[in-house]
Amino acid sequence: MKKNKNLSRLQKKRRIRVRGIKKIPRLAVFRSAKVIYANLIDDVKGNILVTADSREIKAKNFDRNVATKVGKLIAKKAIDNKISKVVFDRGGYKYHGKIKALANGARKGGLKF
Repeated sequence: MKKNKNLSRLQKKRRIRVRGIKKIPRLAVFRSAKVIYANLIDDVKGNILVTADSREIKAKNFDRNVATKVGKLIAKKAIDNKISKVVFDRGGYKYHGKIKALANGARKGGLKF
């Protein structure tokens, strides 16, 4: 049986899953064709602490520059909530392109991985 791209990504996601705690939450990333989402999650309580996505930026197209801006936005919101350290959960996606741009934007914004 041939695997599709999403099934392979979900299997990788389960295999490489990282957990966050209250002091060091998990920065989880989800990417669709038009929007990229970033959430800071406390896995102990199961709460989403901070969220940001590309719809907040109101960009016409979705490219690496938009992903970088989302990274900077999530970093700004996290620092406003007194969060400076996170663990990065790429969600089974390759650390390349838009995912890498989001991570670099978050680092430029002041988050430490």
